[in-house]
Amino acid sequence: MFRYATCAFLPVLTLASAVADGPQSAPRESGMTSIFNGKDLSGWDGDTSLWSVKDGVIHGETTREVPAKGNTFLIWEGGTTKDFELRLSFRCSATNNSGIQYRSKHITGDKVRNKWIVRGYQHEIRNEVTLPSVSGFIYDEGGTTGNRGRIILVGQKGVWEGKALKKSDEPLITADEFRKLFRLDDWNDVVIVAKGNHIQHYMNGRLTMDFTDSDDRVLREGILALQLHAGRPMFAEYKDIRIKHIE
Repeated sequence: MFRYATCAFLPVLTLASAVADGPQSAPRESGMTSIFNGKDLSGWDGDTSLWSVKDGVIHGETTREVPAKGNTFLIWEGGTTKDFELRLSFRCSATNNSGIQYRSKHITGDKVRNKWIVRGYQHEIRNEVTLPSVSGFIYDEGGTTGNRGRIILVGQKGVWEGKALKKSDEPLITADEFRKLFRLDDWNDVVIVAKGNHIQHYMNGRLTMDFTDSDDRVLREGILALQLHAGRPMFAEYKDIRIKHIE
């Protein structure tokens, strides 16, 4: 478990590094289907003034001249995420607050700030403002699961019971280990595995978060999308996006 203070995280208990094919290692890849062709945004829908394909990767960028009008998303049109395994790589700018939405909802109507509003579970890829360089916690984007904010943090294993997270005392990864694991300003590999109420996030081959949601709050199925956050100019890039639906 990480402890956050004054916008930084502090080392906690010591935990041995995961070994290859150990209990904290990402599952071996098999049966995945690529959902990004590396050429254009076919099969994805978003604001094309902000999203494009450059050098074979999805590139989302906001600038002072072309800002995001509220948080905006690039939405996968090829299906939904229910029980699934998702794999991709990302990198982003230092000024960044972005994420990967899954089991989420596309919000439409006259009152939304843009046509690509998505709410639900978010795998935070980086939150430079409040949690520097920490990637992989679950954020409740839009309060869809009960306005829980940061539902569970990196390093934690927990079960949602009633109105709170019941956490294991032993961290999955310490802050010091995470600093060594995460590739600041470079490509990082993400694996998200969701089966029923159980969700796991892996970063660069290592289990970094293990969460079991409650029956009354869990999102069981919804869309997949990539976020560009409103605010300061930033960019986020994604590549090698592939998914496997689990029966």
